[in-house]
Amino acid sequence: MKAISIAGLVLIAGGIFLIVRPPHYSSERRVLNFGGLTASVSQERPLPGWVGGTVLGAGLVLLSVGLLKR
Repeated sequence: MKAISIAGLVLIAGGIFLIVRPPHYSSERRVLNFGGLTASVSQERPLPGWVGGTVLGAGLVLLSVGLLKR
């Protein structure tokens, strides 16, 4: 297999993983700021679904280009 096809397969696997089990990231937001007193809230947010779809689409494009160059 060519390197471009292998890269496409890796991106496809990564895209499927991101769609099925999206990783989470922390988001901190200030709720109250009064003089020297500050209060903030930290939330765990999932990675948006479009990220996995984009990675999956890029992998499909690379795989098809790799197969067409044969």
